[in-house]
This record gives sequence, structure tokens and C-alpha cells, in this order.
Amino acid sequence: MDHLWSLLGIAVVVLGFLVRLNPLLVVVAAALTTGIASGHSLGQTVEAFGKAFTENRYVSVLWLILPLIGLLERQGLQERARQLIGRVRAATAGRLLVIYLLARQVTAAVGLTSLGGHAQMVRPLIAPMAEAAAETELGGLPDKPRQTLRAFAASADNIGLFFGEDIFIAISSILLIKASLETAGIVVAPLQLSLWAIPTAILAFLIHGFRLLRLDGRLKREAAESAGEAA
Repeated sequence: MDHLWSLLGIAVVVLGFLVRLNPLLVVVAAALTTGIASGHSLGQTVEAFGKAFTENRYVSVLWLILPLIGLLERQGLQERARQLIGRVRAATAGRLLVIYLLARQVTAAVGLTSLGGHAQMVRPLIAPMAEAAAETELGGLPDKPRQTLRAFAASADNIGLFFGEDIFIAISSILLIKASLETAGIVVAPLQLSLWAIPTAILAFLIHGFRLLRLDGRLKREAAESAGEAA
């Protein structure tokens, strides 16, 4: 029965989410509980955390990027991005996000998955630039269409990365798919998975690109509705 004590970590996760604690604190508390309940000391558990952290160096790079992005925002990064896109008359929010979707998908397809991201790219650059383009076209942007625009900016990053990264053969998702298929008795080479991901990625771009091009009309309607409610 001793090995069942390690399941206490699951109870910590459930309880933490039920009382709406910070998810990061809940996960850390659950991991510490699991380690100690399994018979490891606090020092051994923390040591395991440190080992995993140092072996996955990309995690440390992410935490170094976030303070840099915060510093750039404090120095006016978003304002500069808005000014830049405001000078381009042909730019609209939908067109800008289509271009970003394409760039995100192509770079992810060649393994450059860290070039984008919500914290690194969407929040400080893409969303403010899309908002500036919409404001130039509409003369202002009420809260509802602004939130809609931000959601679509995030979706462009998500879809571009999700369907683009599977084209790159040396990515963890390809190995996960391969392992999952092998458990069902289906043996495929990673290259085959990458090749079959190409038509899926193309369809994802066409479908979501069409939605993004229609976004400008949706923003106009939501802005008109907001203006009518205010009147």
C-alpha cells in the first residue's frame, strides 16, 4: 500500500483547482507532495526538479525572454508597433493576421517554433499592430471588438504553430504520434507523418485564413453594435 501514497499529488491538484488557487502553485505543491509521499526527502524532490530544469534548457531561455519583453514594453514597444502599422494604409487587422499566420506556420514547419508565441510576439507586437490597423479603419475600437481581435490574434499563433510544427520531422509531437500509433500496432516512419501533415497544414491555413479575412467585417459590425448600445 505504500506506493499508493504517491497518489496524494492527484488529490492536491483536485483540491487546489476546486478552491481556485494559482495553477502554478498547485502543480508545484502536487509535485512536492508526490515526491515526499513516495519516500523521497524534500531535498531529493527539489533536486529532481533542478535536474529536470537543467536538462531542458529551453525552459530557462523562456524565463529569460519574459523579463526582456517586459522591459521593451515599458520602453514603448507596443506604441512603436502601433505607430508603424498605422502608417500603412493598405493594412487591415485581418490581412495582418493572415500574414502572421503564414509566417508562424512556415517557421514552425522548419523547426523555428520559438520565433512566435503569445508572450514573445502576440501580446507585445501582433495584437497592438492589429488593433492599430483596426482603429485606423474604424476610427476607434470599442471594448467588445478589441477583445475579439485579441482572441483572433492569439488563434493565429496557436493554429500556425499547431499545424506547422508537425511538418518538422525532429519535433516531439511527431515522436508522440509515432509512439501512439505503435501501441495500436501501426508502424510508420517519422518522415511519413511529416509528409502527411503537409495537406493538413495547408487546409488549416486556408480555413483559418478565410476566417481572418472575414474578421474586418465582423469588427465593423461589433463596433456599430457597441456604438448603438452606447447611444
